[in-house]
Amino acid sequence: MLSTDAIETLFHRLSEAAPEHLEAPQSKIGANPFRSLISVVLSAQSRDEMTARARDSLFAVADTPEAILALDEREIAGLIKACGLYNMKAKSVRKLCAALLDRHDGVVPSDRKSLEALPGVGRKSTDILLRFVFDQPVVAVDTHVNRVCNRLGLARGKTEAQTARDLEPKVPAKYAWGAHIWLLDHGKQVCKSRKPRCEGCRLSDLCERNGL
Repeated sequence: MLSTDAIETLFHRLSEAAPEHLEAPQSKIGANPFRSLISVVLSAQSRDEMTARARDSLFAVADTPEAILALDEREIAGLIKACGLYNMKAKSVRKLCAALLDRHDGVVPSDRKSLEALPGVGRKSTDILLRFVFDQPVVAVDTHVNRVCNRLGLARGKTEAQTARDLEPKVPAKYAWGAHIWLLDHGKQVCKSRKPRCEGCRLSDLCERNGL
């Protein structure tokens, strides 16, 4: 695993390539936590464009917990079919809406414990909401971030949730706002799944993978 000094160096180098992410993002005017929550649930194992189609189709008919609960599972499944796994997701969306109304009066909570207690909302979904909807300095771990962390020796985990828990206390506070974006971009552009571009990588001397 990387030392504290190596982690500091790693994030410093990543921040040099995109220093605009060092500061807290500006608040998203008009951001809708409920729509964002449902979108995250629909995005599981779905490409962004398919998720957008399913989301827009559903919200054109119902965009509040009450309105969605007025639909049955078959109706919801038909509306969100584009994102795949639509029968399972339709059931999850109804359970989620019912829980929001029962526990939080229909308002999406902004704390980790309450979010993770909602049906169908795991660690990754919670982190995405906290970071991009509620503007909290959280590092969301998706498949790209998970791969980069494990290859580098930055954090370990067999699942994204395990990696996220291991990573959380290791990210220096001054890099917390940008860490997700930097690691995500590094995973997409350099540390790719099948053909990582190790030659010329700004982190190659820190990476445990090079020592295997």
